Amino acid sequence: MPVPWFLLSLALGRSPVVLSLERLAGPQDAVRCSPGLSCHLWDGDVLCLPGSIVSAPEPVLVPTHLQTELVLRCHQETDCELCVRVVIHLTVHGHWEKPEDEERFGRAADLELEEPRNASLQAQVVLSFQAYPTARCVLLEVQVPAALVQPGQSVGSVVFDCFEAALGAEVRIWSYTQPRYKKELNFTQQLPDCRGLEVRDSIQSCWALPWLNVSADGDDVHLVLEVSEEQHFGLSLYWNQVQGPTKPWWHRNLTGPQTITLNHTDLVPCLCIQVWPLKLDSVRTSICPFRKDPRAYRNLWRATRLQLLHPLGWRLDAPCSLPAEASLCWQALGGGPCQSLVPPLPRENVTVNKALDFPLLKGHPNLCVQVSSWEKVQLQECLWSDSLGPLKDDMLLVETRGPQANRSLCALELSGCTPLLSRASTVTAPYLLAWQRAARLGEQLLQDLQSGQCLQLWDDDLGALWACPMDKYIHQRWALVWLACLLFAAVLFLLLLLKKDHVKVWLRLLKEDVRAGVASRGRAALLLYSADNADFERLVGALASALCQLPLRVAVDLWSRRELSAQGALAWFHAQRRQTLQEGGVVVLLFSPGAVALCREWLQDGASATGAHGPHDAFAASLNCVLPDFMQGRAPGRYVGAYFDSLLRRDAVPSLFLAVPVLALPSQLPDFLRALQGPGLSHPGRLADRAEQVSQALQPALGCCVGPLGTPETGREMGLEAGDET
Repeated sequence: MPVPWFLLSLALGRSPVVLSLERLAGPQDAVRCSPGLSCHLWDGDVLCLPGSIVSAPEPVLVPTHLQTELVLRCHQETDCELCVRVVIHLTVHGHWEKPEDEERFGRAADLELEEPRNASLQAQVVLSFQAYPTARCVLLEVQVPAALVQPGQSVGSVVFDCFEAALGAEVRIWSYTQPRYKKELNFTQQLPDCRGLEVRDSIQSCWALPWLNVSADGDDVHLVLEVSEEQHFGLSLYWNQVQGPTKPWWHRNLTGPQTITLNHTDLVPCLCIQVWPLKLDSVRTSICPFRKDPRAYRNLWRATRLQLLHPLGWRLDAPCSLPAEASLCWQALGGGPCQSLVPPLPRENVTVNKALDFPLLKGHPNLCVQVSSWEKVQLQECLWSDSLGPLKDDMLLVETRGPQANRSLCALELSGCTPLLSRASTVTAPYLLAWQRAARLGEQLLQDLQSGQCLQLWDDDLGALWACPMDKYIHQRWALVWLACLLFAAVLFLLLLLKKDHVKVWLRLLKEDVRAGVASRGRAALLLYSADNADFERLVGALASALCQLPLRVAVDLWSRRELSAQGALAWFHAQRRQTLQEGGVVVLLFSPGAVALCREWLQDGASATGAHGPHDAFAASLNCVLPDFMQGRAPGRYVGAYFDSLLRRDAVPSLFLAVPVLALPSQLPDFLRALQGPGLSHPGRLADRAEQVSQALQPALGCCVGPLGTPETGREMGLEAGDET
């Protein structure tokens, strides 16, 4: 059962306050101001063009505070709309300029200044209003008499009636002057819904509004609209942007009731829901219920992308506005955290989906952009790495400029900014304890800076940034390292000449250890046999297990039944044969009466009779590849044959296979093991011991296998027939 997450009305029914609103008659906008001021509203809306901030040569009026009040604009008694009244408080900004030669000209200067100081102030104030999907800008002219003009003092307020808005909508209001003397004021407000209004009977859109419940169930979010079956309505999901227009995401015309399911990965803080009845001039109301959802903020950062633009710009793309800051940092070649360049480059608030420039003179691959939120670095990209190449081993010098042409230089390192010291400088105790390469190379870095070998990245009245290459100092250190290595090599060669007899003994022991190591890794062996019956399969299993103890890396279909079932016998054999031969291994053909019979069938018919055998019989499937290798002369060195001398005679093996060693088991076990392990990998005594171990492991299974297969004579008769056919 879904757990209630937000129990909301369509227009944010979470406000417990019931409002009784003032009513305004008529559709016209109006403006009024406090006593002593005069104001006028321009006809029609204007363009919202705030422009850049300009300096005020004399006192001007600027808005310093915004207030809002909800009212009802009524066309009839029962036909009203929600409206936002805006109150703007104005203050005098700036001072009268005092002429420098006032004392020289005396009273004449006072007479010239008296007239402008007695003049009234006039300002054009812009109100910008945005509530999805509408946006308006109006222009108010305000005039203040000279008697009220006191720099830094409030002169009164202006009231604008009013901006119509949808129930439950989020509205944003900006105010600034033309021209703009200060940063614009901004105000955001969430409007109440029908349940929060005492006069909801006067708003027709409240009569038939559907109600919306938002609930969470695991990873899903459900939007449940409780409306009658015959009611038609529109539903829209959109991203509500602070900067720029809103972005529609999903829109449907539906018939109630409905339940829309959203995945939790679709949630972002600015995801809003808008719904309206499908009637002429119906009111659209909106809610944004995910503003404080932690999952929505995690999804927002996952969807955010930091782009670096050529030559010195950057851009942060995100579905919503971000509570984050961006800064430059320096990433050293040796790793470690990226060191923030604050100061001299201050942090700035992030404006998403807008190209921004860095106040830099030059680019450098070690300069990076960090985007941080709540003291945590969320994104980082190094600048222009594609065009400027990888990180460099450069030292960043930070120059700080103070009053009276004072100048100090320090080198940015992991431990902080180390002051550059020449040999004539006095080194204090703290620097002796943290003596680093910048301090050691202080005099050289200062010379590089004075000779123009450092690249200036940034310059301002407060300081500068310089990137100085450290390659030549690294080369000097490497020269000393190479000299020490050559000296060590000469001493070592002299010692070898003096102790050459001991060196020979050591090399011989090393060669034996290498051979032993190669042998210990084990050679690969693929064991192929015909599954005559269960006793013979147990005998093959005993042989494979004994060979693994030598060690050898043995592959046999008995141990790979699951892979055989999944891949098929032929595909399994191809894969094992290719891997074994690529590693320098050997394929072992274990002949038995059944294997001889299969070879005879293949040689007679030109193809193996694999259909008559089980799905796990790799021997029958492999004949299509094995026999062509023997016919074309590719078998020597890659194949070894074997048979159990109590089950088969040598002359029963088809003559085609005698191109490779075919050895009897267990009588020729030493030769068989030598062929498997390769020449020169084992001492004769050690090989004999291993052959004895394998023989003992085979005896129990070999004794059980003679009975079911028949006497040795039976095996010989079958082998003779096969040999005759060959």
